[in-house]
Amino acid sequence: MKRHLLALGTICGLLATAPHLSSSILTWLRSVPQTSKESDLDARIARIENGLVPPVIIKGQPIPAMKIADRMAHYKVPGASVAFFDHGQIAWTRTYGFADVATKKPVTTETLFQAASISKPVSALAALRLVQDGKLSLDETVNTKLRSWTVSDNEFTKDQSVTLRRILSHSAGLTVHGFPGYAAWESLPTVVQILNGEKPANTPPIRVDAVPGTIWRYSGGGYVIMQLLLTEITGKPYPLILHDLVLQPAGMTSSTYEQPLPKNLWSSAATPYRANGEPVKGGWHTYPEMAAAGLWTTPSDLARLAIEVQKEYAGTSTKILSQEMMHQMLTRQKDDWGLGFELESPGYTQRFGHGGSNEGFRCDLEAYIGSTQGFVIMTNSDDGDNLATEFLGAVAREYNWPDFQPKERTVAKIDPVILRNYAGIYEAPGLSRITITAEDGKLYLRVSEFGPMPVDLLPESETSFFSQSPGINLPFTFEKDTKGTVSKLIVIVGGQTFEAKKIE
Repeated sequence: MKRHLLALGTICGLLATAPHLSSSILTWLRSVPQTSKESDLDARIARIENGLVPPVIIKGQPIPAMKIADRMAHYKVPGASVAFFDHGQIAWTRTYGFADVATKKPVTTETLFQAASISKPVSALAALRLVQDGKLSLDETVNTKLRSWTVSDNEFTKDQSVTLRRILSHSAGLTVHGFPGYAAWESLPTVVQILNGEKPANTPPIRVDAVPGTIWRYSGGGYVIMQLLLTEITGKPYPLILHDLVLQPAGMTSSTYEQPLPKNLWSSAATPYRANGEPVKGGWHTYPEMAAAGLWTTPSDLARLAIEVQKEYAGTSTKILSQEMMHQMLTRQKDDWGLGFELESPGYTQRFGHGGSNEGFRCDLEAYIGSTQGFVIMTNSDDGDNLATEFLGAVAREYNWPDFQPKERTVAKIDPVILRNYAGIYEAPGLSRITITAEDGKLYLRVSEFGPMPVDLLPESETSFFSQSPGINLPFTFEKDTKGTVSKLIVIVGGQTFEAKKIE
């Protein structure tokens, strides 16, 4: 081994002193076999690429091993880009398919994707930096420093107020879950127009309709309020704030919050596609709701950000936040959410992450605090989240992660007569209408967000059901009233429990 290192040192010296020899030496270097370490890594990546797994498996049945190319074809995902990081470095990256199908432009590690809602925790870092610098407070009402617009007070804000802490943890009682963005031919609203729901804004007004601090409810609307707050406090455009406070310190040199995307970056951007494989009409959407959905980036840049978060939590870096502030960011505030990131459930290994869904883009970032490992996947398809789930499952199996492994379920035998009692229509605030039907001894669910086809529900017990369908890895539990009549369907989505009452 020492002899090889000495030889390599001699070669480096030759390259420095005799540049005219570099071509032949490099040719010779390329002919040298891969080291064992490189071969092991390639084998590990190959196992992942050929071992994608579904999120739910049935006990007693073999786990299907699926190939990345086959799953991309199955979900009609044109392109994907991934990055795995460990011990403060990007360990490996891989790209698949096309950034643009029509021109056959391949995805590369430099291809830009919309990070969608992963924009939120990145934005949260900037807000927390301003808190650290004494320019903002986590716990005072945001109306104290807002000037051109303020949160409308009502009966819900009588005793509790909208604060930055509550906005970052989705517990401020604010409305508007997410944003569809604006097609190329549509006019763009100002931030104040978005907050008021005024044309040309395409979403309702952002208002308080629950007592702040009492419930967790995902609100992209809250992050638009934060966006206005940061621009008014600093007097700078939002993209510049994020560049100076987060992107540049983290080494995210291929990332920007600029909306619309500057023309000089168009050639680097992936084309977005619908779940049927058709391109999004007019191309990528523009998101003036930058804090909530406006980041353009790459998996490698998001990996660099996550690595910086891990380092700051460990106290080995302070490029963005101090260790104390980073600990606060990754401390549970409400349910399983910190200040910007979703966190692990109680009792599980420390982890932070966030997913993203913009028109024609789906992505996910997941990272551990103790092991310093993590993974990012970005796709240019509305169905990319299903691919991401299966790829993440393969990564989790290969690296023995405690999370994201396929869940093993047992299918119980249930009397068809019992199943017929569950048929009906169920409604809950915050959810679309749910239709349950019993056909041929099986139970089926129909929800508009899941598409036109019914989703089969498999019984785990007489009252608990699950589905193997991609993207619907949710528990469904039926409850009876005091008379023994089925009256509710309990659904847990993103850690939040919904009670859907049976209305028909």
